[in-house]
This record gives sequence, structure tokens and C-alpha cells, in this order.
Amino acid sequence: MFLNIALIITSVGLIAGVILQSKGAGLGGLTGADTGGVFTARRGIERILFWVTIVLAVIFFGLVIAVILVG
Repeated sequence: MFLNIALIITSVGLIAGVILQSKGAGLGGLTGADTGGVFTARRGIERILFWVTIVLAVIFFGLVIAVILVG
């Protein structure tokens, strides 16, 4: 039960992190315009949000594996 609740909270945080990152990308990516891709420099809150999203993704996959092993 605890793992399922933790998985839901982590997934909501991960979705929010990805959505917040995509808002900074602008609409150029939708039309195929080159916005620099992965090689743009991240500063300030963008860098923090980037690392928080990576940490949440690792926690998410760890929780999924734990739920599979327990269940």
C-alpha cells in the first residue's frame, strides 16, 4: 500500500517536472525548428528542475521494480 501511494506521488511530480520543462522550450520544437536540443546551457531554476526530474525518474523506476517484486 505504501509503495502504491509513493508511486502515485512520484508520478505526479514527474509529470509536473516534464510539463514545466517543456514550457520553457517554446513552440519552435513543434514546427521542427532547431532550438539547440540537449546542448543548451541550463542555469538557475532550469538546472534544478532538470536534476529534480532525473531524480524523480530514478525513484519512479525503483518504485515500479519494488512493486513488481513485492506483488
